Amino acid sequence: MSTFTNTVTEGELHMFHKIDREMFSQLVLSLMRAPAESLLVMALWLWMEKDCPNIIVKMLKLGNIIVNALVDEAVLCLRCLDCSISNSTILCLVSNNGAMVLSSRLMQKEISLQMFIQNRYTIICGVKNYLTNVCARIFTDILQRVLLGTNPILSQFTHPQQPLLIPGFPHPVFGALNIIPGSVANFTPTGGIWGWKPSIELSVDDKTMFLTFSRGFHVTVEEVKHLFSNVLGMEKCVEDVDMEDVPSDEQPLYAKMVLSSVTLVDKILKGNRVAKFRINGKHIWARKYERRD
Repeated sequence: MSTFTNTVTEGELHMFHKIDREMFSQLVLSLMRAPAESLLVMALWLWMEKDCPNIIVKMLKLGNIIVNALVDEAVLCLRCLDCSISNSTILCLVSNNGAMVLSSRLMQKEISLQMFIQNRYTIICGVKNYLTNVCARIFTDILQRVLLGTNPILSQFTHPQQPLLIPGFPHPVFGALNIIPGSVANFTPTGGIWGWKPSIELSVDDKTMFLTFSRGFHVTVEEVKHLFSNVLGMEKCVEDVDMEDVPSDEQPLYAKMVLSSVTLVDKILKGNRVAKFRINGKHIWARKYERRD
């Protein structure tokens, strides 16, 4: 079967995402929401459309007041993904155990803050991918209008290949965002633009956990694999266990464990920052791995 490899033009990209661009324009131009916040909200909604099709089309038919309220609910959901904010603090922000009333009605399924807490790292990966692979490509000219349009001097001397500086990025949860005006270079989706469906791209770090052990209780790689295979109820869920490099007569006190999927990270943590397990009388603490350069 032949495939198209033509480079996508900016016009094709804008046409393909016409509805999404109208929604983003409404957020930043009509509702005057912050660009960084609007980018994250759009990335979240685009990710949610895989299970709730056409939600953005439905939103365009609503008035500004309701759309603004939906944005407020989306912002609360995004706050749930920040581990520096306690779960109890987030759930205290709304009643009914964090129920998102408007979002649930729009999507015709129950949406709650607890759902975001329980699936934190899976959702972070999904939002991050839509943010960098879709939003960073399709909203560039709108962002230029918002960020530079009111400052003619700045607009005149801004180099076309210079990344836009968006207040709020790098983001504490989603990191940096590189948006270069007028550039869709190196974007040649298989099947052409009309066959393009952005896939979730994972790094090894996304599905890695950091394990710590008690001093005096030596834990082996085999015990780690056996423990989490039982916890997750599946074989071969652990791809690799990298123990602390110590002399043969010393005990490793920590390890990095690579899982087969980021969803397994959420299954282990169950919305908590740290999870505690026990095998053969030995305690193991697990948390999400965070690279520190």
